[in-house]
Amino acid sequence: QVQLVESGGGLVQAGGSLRLSCAASGIIFSINVMSWYRQAPGKQRELVGITSTGSTKYADSVRGRFTISRDNAKNTVYLQMNSLKPEDTAVYYCNTVYNGYPYWGQGTQVTVSS
Repeated sequence: QVQLVESGGGLVQAGGSLRLSCAASGIIFSINVMSWYRQAPGKQRELVGITSTGSTKYADSVRGRFTISRDNAKNTVYLQMNSLKPEDTAVYYCNTVYNGYPYWGQGTQVTVSS
């Protein structure tokens, strides 16, 4: 059974930093593509970044401020968020596709105050 569990969200002032974690189980983590998405109130869920073996890509809105990394020994992917802005406020979700099915974590709230 595939499970993704996010943690690390919270309230931070603009310009601050947070690191989100997503612990995965039930997949061959080292070869799986892992993604971070976010959904702000009243908006559609959007891709923040995606990481696969040897390649990581980011949305234009976060490039240069957010960094995705992974620890294959811990089956965990991270989202380091720096220089946070109020418009980064959203619920952040971890995602993977395994055997053709998408899996999502429960989400973690990030709130950036101005």
